[in-house]
Amino acid sequence: MLARWELSFYLLASLSFHFYSFYEVYKVSREYEEQLDQEFDLETGILFGGLKKDPTDFEWSFWMEWGKQRLVWLLLGHLAVSQMAMASQMARKRGWYKTENEYYLLQFTLTVRCLYYTSFSLESCWQQRPAGGAFYSFPWMMAYVFYYPVFHNGPVLSFPAFVGQMRQQEPRSLKASLPVLARGLGRLFGSWCLAELMVHLMYMHAIYSSAPLLGTVSCWTLGGLALAQVLFFYVKYLVLFGVPALLMRLDGLTPPPLPRCVSTMFSFTGMWRYFDVGLHDFLIRYVYIPVGGSQHGLLGTLFSTAVTFAFVSYWHGGYDYLWCWAALNWLGVTVENGVRRLVETPCVQHNLVQFLSPRARRRCHAALASCSTSMLVLSNLVFLGGNQVGKIYWDRVFVQGWPWVTLSVLGFLYCYSHVGIAWAKTYSTN
Repeated sequence: MLARWELSFYLLASLSFHFYSFYEVYKVSREYEEQLDQEFDLETGILFGGLKKDPTDFEWSFWMEWGKQRLVWLLLGHLAVSQMAMASQMARKRGWYKTENEYYLLQFTLTVRCLYYTSFSLESCWQQRPAGGAFYSFPWMMAYVFYYPVFHNGPVLSFPAFVGQMRQQEPRSLKASLPVLARGLGRLFGSWCLAELMVHLMYMHAIYSSAPLLGTVSCWTLGGLALAQVLFFYVKYLVLFGVPALLMRLDGLTPPPLPRCVSTMFSFTGMWRYFDVGLHDFLIRYVYIPVGGSQHGLLGTLFSTAVTFAFVSYWHGGYDYLWCWAALNWLGVTVENGVRRLVETPCVQHNLVQFLSPRARRRCHAALASCSTSMLVLSNLVFLGGNQVGKIYWDRVFVQGWPWVTLSVLGFLYCYSHVGIAWAKTYSTN
């Protein structure tokens, strides 16, 4: 819809903002390396010319350490004999959970398992018997809840989807599996290298843990830290969800889609719908719709949405910053849906078509999306860094930085939104 040169300008501007702000974060990381090393014990890496590594992202460090110790053997075991691998793993778990890392492994596992047995239990309650009773049995529950590729960290697959795919599962020959394995391992290796490069070049997690330093860095560095933090979260889950997704494909199953790049997100609704697709489908099917969904008017919709986000917050741990994050997301989704309904009314649609060209409407969409994206980024920073990080960004960008820093950020996000909208059009078409 936009001229090619205009869209190319937005894409080039977005990439330039990314790389320059990352360069600013790199300079600050090098400048304060000694101080951060003393405070957070940066690790001496064996990759990338011996650059030190930021180890303060607990989730990445935990899964990489555990993966180096056991994941390769579990991968080989599952590929050899899936069911035998599951049985042997359950036998080994009797002696687990003696160290702190093993406790966290148990915590991750039980957190994800609660979604799986909730899915099975609710579907069993809703099922019309005796038509589908054969699949709501103890053996099927065990096969679903203890399916090993997704056992520790997801992604989430509902019980109907699991049963439907298992019933239609066709044996895959070794010749057919090799290209799938090669492509999957290539993508995983590329994502892992990118994640490791980011924590070697930019100490964003350590800087986020130092409030005095975060409060003094330049605005460019502050923006680069925000971009680096959310992009690292995305790349991290390409690896953490990519491993089980590859195993599922080799088993003849179709996993939920991997997360969509956060740099192409321009709305709260899109973030929830396309980042963790399995969790989004679970929330809609087992929380939002049973509570009432959109079938009971505006107040019913607001209540159902609030309960859904309250469930997500509690499931993640129920800490104060998680309730703040959930409230911001509830408010963001509510405002976006309200604006969308307003724009879709016949009167507003008629005026928009009469007075604005398609290109002008696209630019207005991007302008509104830039405001939504700024709050989306802020809510994600609260989720990833806590309330203190969110407060620092709010003060420096929207209070102390008004008007020039605020308007500059919205201008940058305007370019990002154009790229995201164009990507979404292509994504939905394909």
